[in-house]
Amino acid sequence: MTDTTTPSEPDAALLRAGRFFRRGTAAPDLHSEELKGGREGDAFYRDRWSHDKVVNSIHGVNCTGSCRWKVYVKDGIITWETQETDYPTVGPDRPEYEPRGCPRGAAFAWYTYSPTRVRYPYVRGVLLELYREAKERLRDPVLAWADIQADPERRRRYQLARGKGGLVRAGWDEAVEIAAAAHVHAMSPGRTSTRTSPTRRSVTTTPWPRRVRCSPASR
Repeated sequence: MTDTTTPSEPDAALLRAGRFFRRGTAAPDLHSEELKGGREGDAFYRDRWSHDKVVNSIHGVNCTGSCRWKVYVKDGIITWETQETDYPTVGPDRPEYEPRGCPRGAAFAWYTYSPTRVRYPYVRGVLLELYREAKERLRDPVLAWADIQADPERRRRYQLARGKGGLVRAGWDEAVEIAAAAHVHAMSPGRTSTRTSPTRRSVTTTPWPRRVRCSPASR
């Protein structure tokens, strides 16, 4: 049987050499070390979980549950989150909802400060080229969008590009302008808006204007 209490060569040589790189006192078997010192190392742990205030929030992006979370904030930065436990009871004859909140929600603070978070509008490159060309020619956002939609070949061109990437960064004004032009164009002549009077049970239909100009929104 091999004796495991005493290091064998060359392992013992490596363990003995390690004594010169550490401040503690090594045990005779060279497998343990005794260190003496204060609690300075606790500062990192304490700073990690310290916070200035606790606020309530939800993770409303692509979430249908909207579970409440306690968000711990330090110097205006989210440090960590825990599930809120203040939901009313559902009764003694069934399991409680507590605590509510999924693992994705627990990692939401990472999404907030992630370098991969989308911070700017992106438009499919094919569509952006078509829109810019049409607007340069027609000088009107709505007419430019209508011109693209009226051409089956150009419309099919940007539709087939979906799901293949090709997104390019656009300015806020241009992105809002494209979205507004598409919405205005969708309100084609002949369609009506319906509104109900709060005092009478009557319905009034008003035709949409034949042409509506949209201007870039300030951002």
